[in-house]
Amino acid sequence: MGAPGLCALQSAADLATGRKPMSRPRTLLARACTAAALALPLAAGDWPQFRGPDRDAKSDATGLLRAWPEGGPRKLWSVETCEGYAAAAIVGGRVYFNDYDREAEAWLVRCLALDSGAELWRYSEERKIRPNHGITRTVPAVDGELVFSFDPKCVLHCIDAATGKELWRKSMVADYGGRIPSWYNGQCPLIEPDRVLVAPGGEALVVALEKRTGKELWRTPNPEQRNMSHASLMPAELGGVRQYLYCTLEGPLGVSAADGSVLWQFPFKFNVAVSPSPLVVDAERVFLTAGYDAGSVMIRVRRDGETFAVAELFRLSSAEWNSEVQTPIVHEGHIFGVGKRRRGLFTCLDLEGKVVWESPAEAGFELGSYLYADGVFLVMEGLTGVLHMIEASTKGYRELARAEVLSGPDVWGPLALADGRLVVRDMTHMVCLQVGAEEQR
Repeated sequence: MGAPGLCALQSAADLATGRKPMSRPRTLLARACTAAALALPLAAGDWPQFRGPDRDAKSDATGLLRAWPEGGPRKLWSVETCEGYAAAAIVGGRVYFNDYDREAEAWLVRCLALDSGAELWRYSEERKIRPNHGITRTVPAVDGELVFSFDPKCVLHCIDAATGKELWRKSMVADYGGRIPSWYNGQCPLIEPDRVLVAPGGEALVVALEKRTGKELWRTPNPEQRNMSHASLMPAELGGVRQYLYCTLEGPLGVSAADGSVLWQFPFKFNVAVSPSPLVVDAERVFLTAGYDAGSVMIRVRRDGETFAVAELFRLSSAEWNSEVQTPIVHEGHIFGVGKRRRGLFTCLDLEGKVVWESPAEAGFELGSYLYADGVFLVMEGLTGVLHMIEASTKGYRELARAEVLSGPDVWGPLALADGRLVVRDMTHMVCLQVGAEEQR
């Protein structure tokens, strides 16, 4: 899930495909670009989608500061946002995120300069969305040329990354018969070199679309009419087979990257909602976790000839360990994440589900987000907006720095890191922090 929200009432207007843009996308610096200069290729260190380039919440960045100035990392810029959790994708020195203009009642996709926070363009479309624990939730996916924005009413927009012009759209409601979740859409699109993927529900459990045209490459049939969840698709290679993993309320499954056929399923009852996405541990193991007393489970997905056999390895009750919103991180043969117990302790688990260590009680992270880079975890307190830098060790909890960088409560939006800059948000502002050495720039 890109970021959480709470139950919103669904009206007949929710079922609309989305109106045409009320105005042409506004461009500032981008308007002067020539056609030859419009391409914005991905570079090493970009953060192009939910949980980063490999969807594992890990960055290959180096040179992160091991101590922060008094008052915390230097704030490069801050911009106002509508209430929500929609976080950033960062590509080619540009920050892309979803937003909403409550006065104009318009859905927005905004593009800012990473260095300064200056707005380069915004896509605007008239859309009435009632707030309920925020309005915006998802992270765009950007390949350098195209931006894929999945809005709260389950419309996928393909937008030119240089100019902000919409190129095509697909409505999960009108085109696939899906249902808008009662928390609005929290699913983030997945991009691959030749395709973008989402899980609509309705007639199709998963669809792969050609990025440039929106043409359907394949769909996974959905005879059981499983609804869209708040989890996002995750790429994996299990048993030597490339596939996409997804969680419905009835349990996780894997579909073939080649044709969308269902390769395996595992019955596991998620209660009310599932926000964390499937966590690929290795070539066979997958870890699942969720809130609402669902707990956690580790499964083994093993190839058996032309089919797959799925086995449960262990299960944890919610009293033992679970993550309610954020998807954990695998690092050095362990699972790291914010658990629900005791105000959300940052926890290191071994691959048998045993707690190796927890943060002290005074370091409670509630539902805050986190990522790994350069030997440390950057972890946000969801209640307060205090950012912690924690050594990425399996030996014990060692905090290197902390600073209040945002205002709580409900600081739940995913973090994004690129070029030594960390982009974070609370319910009203998006902020860029210098967490890498200045000479990196």
